[in-house]
Order: sequence, then C-alpha cells, then structure tokens
Amino acid sequence: MRVTDDRYAGELAKFDLAIRMIGHEARTGTIRACTGFTEDRIRKIYSTYFKLRPGITVRRKRGKSPTQITGFVSSSRRQSEATLIACLLLYTGAIDLAARGPVKSVGVSSVSLGQRVCDAFEVYRALQPEPQFSFERVWGLYRALAVAKELYFARCGICEGPYVQDAYALDYQRCPFCELKDRPAQV
Repeated sequence: MRVTDDRYAGELAKFDLAIRMIGHEARTGTIRACTGFTEDRIRKIYSTYFKLRPGITVRRKRGKSPTQITGFVSSSRRQSEATLIACLLLYTGAIDLAARGPVKSVGVSSVSLGQRVCDAFEVYRALQPEPQFSFERVWGLYRALAVAKELYFARCGICEGPYVQDAYALDYQRCPFCELKDRPAQV
C-alpha cells in the first residue's frame, strides 16, 4: 500500500482539505460537510497537526455556523466585501450565474466545492487589508447565495455593476460602491 496509488487520491484530497479548512478556523460541521469525515477524525487531525505545534495559533470555534444574512448587507462596506467574495466564488467556480435569475450551485463534489470556497477565501484575505468576514461567514455567504437563495446579484442603476442584495429587502438599485462614492467626505 503506497499513498501515491490512485485509489488513495480521494482520501488524500479530503485530508488536505480538512487541514486547509482547520487552518482557516472552520467549524467541525463545515469540515464534515465538505470532507465526510467524522467529528472524531476532525478533532484528531486538529490535535495532531495544530494543537500542540509551537507558533501555530488556530482556535476551534464551537456551535453551528452563522446563518443570518444581515451581516452581509448591514453597511456599504460589508455589502461591498460580500460582493467581492461573491465575485470570487463565481470566479473560482463555486457558484454559477443562471442566464436570468438567481445564482445556482455547480454540480461538483463536496471536496471540490470546499477547495473552491477555500481558494476564494484565501484570495479575499490577500486582497482585503482588514477583512470583515471569517471563513465561516464566507461559507454562509455561499449557502445564502446558492442554497437558500436569500441573497442574489443585483444590478446598480448608476454604474450597472453587480452587487449582492438581500432577496427579501427593498432594493434601491444602488451598489455599495456608488453609495460610498456619493457620501460626503467625513472630516
């Protein structure tokens, strides 16, 4: 039995994804949804590779993943960052835009989906100097766009750019970028 055999490639991809997601401080339920690993196995991976290592500070968060969408549209800054993340999810192939209508999920394996969300999160962290959202919030944004359909891409009436909008809220057709641009400068 060699790890390099093709029959272990799927298991190795799941293991690598679990390590990557633990490094992003993902919750156990999120890791389990993407890898299919048991809670016990995820805890063992964490304790083996992160808990006792000097210089590595990865905290494990308990409880369910956050699901409220108000954090994505509560301010122009948060809405612009949510739009950035949604565009990165689109770019990495985690979500897809229908010809007309809402975002749809792509038909890929859960491991591939987890890798794509991790890619989007890593690029977001590299682009945003002071990020507002954790990995769990990015996962929640993916679910709100593709699964629950609580958020969608709207078009700005001024610049015609896309932005993330609450599906159940009144839309003034102004993206957060135009909203920020039109505000008077604070002294």
